[in-house]
Amino acid sequence: MKILIAADLVPTSQTAAYFANGNVKKLFGGVKDVADDCDRFIVNLECALTESENAIRKFGPNLKGPAKTADTMKALGVTDVALANNHVFDYGIEGLKDTVAALDSAGLPYFGIGENDTDSRRPYFFEAEGKRIAVINVCEHEYTYALPNRMGANPFDPFLTMQDIRAAKSEADFLIVLYHGGKEYSGYPSPRLRNLCREMVYCGADAVITQHSHCVGCYEKFEGAHILYGQGNFNFSYPEHSKRRECWKTALLVILDVTDKIDIEFIPIVDTGCGCDLAEGEQKDKIISEFEDRNAELSDGRWLDGWERFCHSDIMPVYMDVARHTIDHSEKEEHFAHYLDCEAHLDVFKTLFKTWNHTNEI
Repeated sequence: MKILIAADLVPTSQTAAYFANGNVKKLFGGVKDVADDCDRFIVNLECALTESENAIRKFGPNLKGPAKTADTMKALGVTDVALANNHVFDYGIEGLKDTVAALDSAGLPYFGIGENDTDSRRPYFFEAEGKRIAVINVCEHEYTYALPNRMGANPFDPFLTMQDIRAAKSEADFLIVLYHGGKEYSGYPSPRLRNLCREMVYCGADAVITQHSHCVGCYEKFEGAHILYGQGNFNFSYPEHSKRRECWKTALLVILDVTDKIDIEFIPIVDTGCGCDLAEGEQKDKIISEFEDRNAELSDGRWLDGWERFCHSDIMPVYMDVARHTIDHSEKEEHFAHYLDCEAHLDVFKTLFKTWNHTNEI
């Protein structure tokens, strides 16, 4: 059984019309051929499918697409939709209900959300070729997560999520974790994220795929399981970001080949400005070569230097400014609270603002 996994799919001003009219060839090019060769196709839908104008108040963009996006995904070959991410609730309960209705109408099963924080934790199961596969889909704390009294996405919890992984694995032959988190644009995991993904493996995960970073990260095989720290986007043509961040334009499709074990394959894709397509020639070679270089850094310890460089790059002034003006302005206070709430942002804070033990020699 081959399971194809793709990361963030978002209709944008460049692509919304193609999603609305079902232009699969324009949007996905040769990806359709890859999908046709696989038994399951899981995609992270990184937005609400709604006509609502009632965007929630947040830092960052509110993302939505036309309801017909679900039909276009179905035509591409998508079989399962992951919804635990930081944009599925961008238009509140109304937008999330519209999204569910669109997926139901297209006949696309989904997972990673629930009526409350307990319900959202339900694992997702499917069977093929005599194997039962469990999927845990979880996101970091960034606006969309479910609460005890509010529907939303499955929030990561360092204790409950591990319980969920162990419980789901006891009912399945193999278990996949789709973790929506990690710092945007970082090709390296934070120390916390690496430890977390490895702990998921110890709890029973056979593959851990982290999404959300909008860039290709690095990979390791650990205790016989596969961990990918950053898959990049799937179909998210967003010129405002791709002009500033070259990494936005490249990504990986993941194929998990399930037999008596799980093998992994990476397929490079590129942003075309109006969708995505398979990378070819020198562009494909460059994506793979840089990916393998980061994998080597992960293996020999140099990744920690890469993480430190990233935290001290052009993102540092933003974090410094938020910390410096926290008590001066209500919006800054909210921004600071958001950075404390979201695990990936807190990772950067802890790197920039080191404790006494990390800054003094004894």
